[in-house]
Amino acid sequence: MAGLVIDREKCTGCGLCLKSCAVNALSVKNGSAAVSDVCVMCGVCVDVCPFNAILIEKKEAAETEAFLYKDVWVFAEQSAGTLASVSLELTGEGRRLADARRCALVAVLSGKNGQENAKVLIAAGADKVIFCPDERLAENNDEAYADYVSSLIEKYKPEAVLFGATKFGRSLAPRVAARVKTGLTADCTVLEIDPETKLLRQTRPAFGGNLMATIVCPAHRPQMATVRPGIMAAPEPDFSRCGELVEETFFARTVPAIELLEKIKTDKTMSIADAQIIVDAGRGIGNQKNLALVKEFADLIGAELGCSRPLVDMGWCEYRHQVGQTGCSVAPKLLITFGVSGAIQHLAGIARAEKIIAVNSDPEAPIFGVAHYAVVGDCVEILKEMIAALKQGGASLSKLPVPVFRK
Repeated sequence: MAGLVIDREKCTGCGLCLKSCAVNALSVKNGSAAVSDVCVMCGVCVDVCPFNAILIEKKEAAETEAFLYKDVWVFAEQSAGTLASVSLELTGEGRRLADARRCALVAVLSGKNGQENAKVLIAAGADKVIFCPDERLAENNDEAYADYVSSLIEKYKPEAVLFGATKFGRSLAPRVAARVKTGLTADCTVLEIDPETKLLRQTRPAFGGNLMATIVCPAHRPQMATVRPGIMAAPEPDFSRCGELVEETFFARTVPAIELLEKIKTDKTMSIADAQIIVDAGRGIGNQKNLALVKEFADLIGAELGCSRPLVDMGWCEYRHQVGQTGCSVAPKLLITFGVSGAIQHLAGIARAEKIIAVNSDPEAPIFGVAHYAVVGDCVEILKEMIAALKQGGASLSKLPVPVFRK
């Protein structure tokens, strides 16, 4: 049988494996280690055993079955007939992965404007679009969609399925993974095909963003991941591409526990992910009261306010303003940073900005490595000068009271 196996001839009953087990699945009985049903087969005990007495046996059938799965799928999220931007980003990334695997790219779509949205997805790189016009899928109900998507996976057996890490995607993807009994890597920032194993390498921030973890799913299919919006670049559409549109029928397996009665529109603040100009504040602004200066400057130039993670952690700014891998990845036409040093997670979140102007008192700050224009000086004093110049009728880089150099 598959699972954790103890070689009783090698095991000495030393107990090292017991200390390594996070779920208390191991014990020592009759001078040898024993494993209970709560084991999650994480493999930590295998690594710590000095006598090589513990191993994980895999089901050969599961590994063989993996070869029956093919094609890369993307879930094309939409709302009120409009495709979410992350759907196109995923389609572009899925195209690259499908080319690496030499397989087809399939987009799963439903809801309004199916024909038109299918054309957009094909233009973005999809070879096939699976579409269901059922009214029960008109709204983003994760219970209904879990039935729909999991049934399609069971029927077509895709090799990998990608979801956007939106509010809906983060709710739907785990439900689907549980239904089809596979793993899920959340909030990925990098996806690539391993050239040797052909497995999907899924990289995401771990331990609060302090390191990057690469995860693979060797024995179960499909390989599933959610990807943060704004991380991948949406491809340029090619409407000369041809693709296949396959219409599917939705057979609900469960009755949704939640019924949508009505929608109430509320005032919606623009997400920084969609902003064309962002003013980004870091810990170098000194204290919370100086954040008001950053906000005033942003308002004067028609920009959205962004901030680094430390400002959110200290309670100075709301999470919706956080820029970076642990916040929101952005791609504005212009990004101006004040007091941002440039942690690797923050730099990854601003990598797609077209122009970056960085203001920092430390000439060795990592942010200057990616900035197009660098300003070395006290960011608070520079903010005050720029605000004053704007109120007097205009400001430019040449009016800054510190040296400016172009990268």
